[in-house]
Amino acid sequence: MTAKSTLITGATLVNEGKTFLADLLIKSGRIERIDSAISPKMAQQVIEADGKLLIPGMIDDQVHFREPGLTYKGEIATESKAAIVGGITSYMEMPNVRPATISHDALRDKLRRAAQVSHANYAFYMGTTNENLEAIKSLPPNLACGIKIFMGSSTGNMLVDNPQVLQDFFRHAPVLIATHCEDTPSIQLLEQKYALRYGENIPAHCHAEIRSAEACYKSSSLAVALAKEYKTNLHVLHITTAKELELFSSNSLQHKHITAEACVHHLWFTQEDYSRLNHQIKCNPSIKLASDRNAIRAAVIDGRIDVIATDHAPHTYEEKQKTYATAPAGLPLVQHALPMLFDLVKQGIFTYEQIVQKTSHHVAQRFQIDKRGFLREGYWADVVIVNPNQPQLVETNNLYYKCKWSPLTGHLFSHRIETTFVSGQLAFHQGHVHEPIRGQPLEFTR
Repeated sequence: MTAKSTLITGATLVNEGKTFLADLLIKSGRIERIDSAISPKMAQQVIEADGKLLIPGMIDDQVHFREPGLTYKGEIATESKAAIVGGITSYMEMPNVRPATISHDALRDKLRRAAQVSHANYAFYMGTTNENLEAIKSLPPNLACGIKIFMGSSTGNMLVDNPQVLQDFFRHAPVLIATHCEDTPSIQLLEQKYALRYGENIPAHCHAEIRSAEACYKSSSLAVALAKEYKTNLHVLHITTAKELELFSSNSLQHKHITAEACVHHLWFTQEDYSRLNHQIKCNPSIKLASDRNAIRAAVIDGRIDVIATDHAPHTYEEKQKTYATAPAGLPLVQHALPMLFDLVKQGIFTYEQIVQKTSHHVAQRFQIDKRGFLREGYWADVVIVNPNQPQLVETNNLYYKCKWSPLTGHLFSHRIETTFVSGQLAFHQGHVHEPIRGQPLEFTR
């Protein structure tokens, strides 16, 4: 590492359930020391952080950066830059690109691409199809962060709808399985019903009903049943319904082999927001009722939801203006996920400690990431300074997404991400991205 040694002084650290004043010294890419008072002589540069928060960077376990094959929407370079601006220091990227990441060679190609251009640390999922069971069984445990199974709609041939193959994946998975759970036949019936009623002009708010709670529960309950039968390490992504929460335990993370994730947009928006934002907030699984959102928030607090992520999925603004049947699902979020969560803290819904646990600590533990996700001496210095007293307005001209739009445009956030270190390197500071900085591949203790 060629990064300067850095001393961050006077910050309020949020880490492992505690909030306390301390200095933090970064040296050779790692957290060298955490103490009540560290001499400025110990470092080449000093950043004063009085009145500011210092947290471990968010590890986003679900993003779609669109490379290769869909780079007109986004790419590793642009979306990882938006991530570090938003305080996300590591990400795990999904396999539904073109060509799909369904082979070991495709995984290695993505790792090569990221090494050249990624501003944040990175890892990639291996995707599944009805035909690639043998490639999954032979997957080296440290090549991928996990195995992604689309048990609902997907692009290309990535929908696994052969029951025997699905069972075999759960039986033989060498690493954690992450699932997208929606029952496709149920959804297709509702699509036909609403098309008969509305034709091409299905209102955006109907997405909450077409991608229904019942379709989610039917698929999630199947995934959980298979994981229980085969003792599989299962992580169910983007929970959107109150009913699904009965499938998960509030036990501590170390006692679970079945865990659940919530995404920031499902903690923020409700079905009522479709009237204002239309297909800008169309996503799969869908944003649903306020009662579902509130139940998911409660599950974050009581421990049934273990991880908070983004499911960042950019599309062009023009694509999102199309009719219901053709407007793609997904929205850009990595630049604003932490500010969204900090607004919920300010509203009294969550605490800082809960946010850090769900966006950093638990992700590192669940995926067995080596030496990241905590403010600990000897760990990689993926750290973020947050100013809780400097609001920031979301405007088109301050977006880093390649698609250059956000459903949050016009919102004034209460907190500002001020500084981001990636593997000890000053990657973003006071509005400036340090372009030469590159992230590292995540390593796993498996």
